[in-house]
Amino acid sequence: MSWYALVLLAVAAERLAELLVARRNAALTLARAGVEHGRGHYPVMVALHTGLLVCCLLEPALAGRPFLPALGWPMLALAVLAQGLRWWCVTTLGPFWNTRVIVVPGARLVAAGPYRFLRHPNYLAVVVEIAALPLVHSAWLTAAVFSLANAALLTVRVRCENTALALAGPA
Repeated sequence: MSWYALVLLAVAAERLAELLVARRNAALTLARAGVEHGRGHYPVMVALHTGLLVCCLLEPALAGRPFLPALGWPMLALAVLAQGLRWWCVTTLGPFWNTRVIVVPGARLVAAGPYRFLRHPNYLAVVVEIAALPLVHSAWLTAAVFSLANAALLTVRVRCENTALALAGPA
């Protein structure tokens, strides 16, 4: 269990790094006349991701969930791959990447990196991570509950992003 706690601590540190990048990018984007959309769902998203990490730790400890190598190792691999995809998105979007929905009117959509294949590849990373990370240590209840909650949140979030991008229009 202690090694799993270290994995979760590493994910938490990665999230803090994301927030630092997002804060810097928000300042840059807002300075370029960027417009923020969907502020209302942002606290829900933060709570969901924070709750996920907490429950990933609590469920195995409180419910006695064992580490099952046949499940845990593949799920850890998927979680690591999800992180790789997430940072590919971050680096591809550069200063336009953010945890908030901030769009610069007239800016062109990025069609490089993973965006050549998917409109919202970062959300594929999120979906995979939310399912896989708890299952590293057999926290199936956490995986199920947070996957359902994330599906509801992503319905709102993707609609918000698509609307914001459409309002911004092409350059």
